[in-house]
Amino acid sequence: MAGKTGNQKIIEQFLADGMDHMFGNPGTVEQGFLDALAEYPEMKYILTLQETIAVMAGDGYARATQKPTLVQLHSSPGIGNAVGAIYQAKRGHAPLVVIGSDAGVKYLNMDAQMANDLVGMMAPVTKFSTMVTSSKSVLRTLRRAIKIAATPPMGPVYVCLPMDILDEINDEPVFPTSIPSTRVAPADELIIQTAEIMLAAKKPMIFVGDGVAYSGATVELAKVAELLGAEVYGVEFGDLVMDNTHPLYQGSTGHMFGEFSLPITQKGDVNLIVGTYMMPEVFPGLDDIYAPDAQVIHIDLNAYEIAKNHRVDLGIVSDPKLSLKELADAIEELITDEQRSAAAARAKEIGDLKAEKLAKEKKADLDQVGKSPLHMSQFAAVLSEKLPSDAIIFDEALTNSPPVTRYIPPTIPGHYFATRGGSLGVGFPGAIGAKMANPDKTVIGFSGDGGSMYTIQALWSAVRHNTGVKFVVCNNGSYKLLQLNIDVYWKEREIQGHNQPLPFDLSYPVIRFDLLAKSLGVDAVRVEKEEDIPAAIDRMLADDKPFLIDLVLEGNYKTDWVVTNCAQ
Repeated sequence: MAGKTGNQKIIEQFLADGMDHMFGNPGTVEQGFLDALAEYPEMKYILTLQETIAVMAGDGYARATQKPTLVQLHSSPGIGNAVGAIYQAKRGHAPLVVIGSDAGVKYLNMDAQMANDLVGMMAPVTKFSTMVTSSKSVLRTLRRAIKIAATPPMGPVYVCLPMDILDEINDEPVFPTSIPSTRVAPADELIIQTAEIMLAAKKPMIFVGDGVAYSGATVELAKVAELLGAEVYGVEFGDLVMDNTHPLYQGSTGHMFGEFSLPITQKGDVNLIVGTYMMPEVFPGLDDIYAPDAQVIHIDLNAYEIAKNHRVDLGIVSDPKLSLKELADAIEELITDEQRSAAAARAKEIGDLKAEKLAKEKKADLDQVGKSPLHMSQFAAVLSEKLPSDAIIFDEALTNSPPVTRYIPPTIPGHYFATRGGSLGVGFPGAIGAKMANPDKTVIGFSGDGGSMYTIQALWSAVRHNTGVKFVVCNNGSYKLLQLNIDVYWKEREIQGHNQPLPFDLSYPVIRFDLLAKSLGVDAVRVEKEEDIPAAIDRMLADDKPFLIDLVLEGNYKTDWVVTNCAQ
């Protein structure tokens, strides 16, 4: 047969765009282009044992590289398995290019096995969802999708590539996708106006998200915060938005209950929002979240997020890095000696309070030393002493995240990633993706016992592809986050506390994550005593091979009660 088929040309298109990793799980209707992979050894197919893992590993790779990342899914069953993970990627603005096949355009009206509205299934969880219906438009459609995925606000896209279309000879030219620059600078007068408003504040507050991380604006953010003496909070973020050790960085506003965030959002008389939206909680506040007379300024490349739910006095669609740099320059030019002195005093007070809070937390941690069952602080304190300074953490420890970040505070952009979007299971596959993007770095994925079981098959992929990522299971025998949330539920409704719902308890039967890991080819150790922690960490870090620590922690569970009520 003269010429190349679409199966070959799509691989050439992806390679032309620098996409040389395909995270996937194969299916029959994709066999044509999977067969063609043998002709292109530079394209690495990362095999996962379930579609969710393919998406989440691709998510980790995309977040680590900030580049479009290729994910291959099977037809309707594969898409169905992956929808939750793709939703998470959309909420986190991961530039995933998801492809999958259908039996063929000629079969669309037959209602055949696995037939479904694939484009419709993917539309709600992607930026762009389409099906190619002509061999004359395969590559142009892929380039459009890649451009959309990589253009802020970044996000996943889906292209259905029917088998019969790809089997045809394809004479389209291959050339790299053009991704437009969005380094848009704000108008000078808007920056001056913003600087004047911020300098007039007695209690300036700054709220930031992944838009700051993606634009590389952490240095500029810190400078603006220092000039103003402003507290900085992260909102709807999964990457490093500011050096966590900076005295002005105060952590996250929260993600679950709007009333928990209100004391923070109502603090300031001027609020600067950059690269995020207000507010992303599961149960957000419905009334005004700011102080009655507070002014609100919002800078973001994503115009949709500005004033989406809450009032904004000045909205600016522009690049966070350029905007914050120009804002810092304007503040330095306009600031008076009195304002500089007031900002310095605010900054000192904020820093002192943060240092005092950290000291209290570490003092409380000392009370756990020598005790059993283990507390995460006992493990994290030892790990912090042994971990390379440039290690990468993929954090899905959830309720155990505070002690992890207390002893291993994120400081370097691109070296800390957290779960986002509400879908469990990203900790291990996300770490695999991050390690593939950073093969020379130590990468550790933290996950809970509940969350890790969503994607435990990811360990197999780490071994298959010789990816030396490390895994830590925070094993507390329960869905701890759900236990904490129902405590709030009871309190809000004045319900007297009682036994936690039975489905929140994972203690029976006991899950031996060390044995599970070994069955999937990953060396592992179970840690139940404090004296075993140093040796386990040394063993984990001894080489660049996959390794898992099954860390048994204190938990709220009642095994006998579970057995009585469940074992019929």
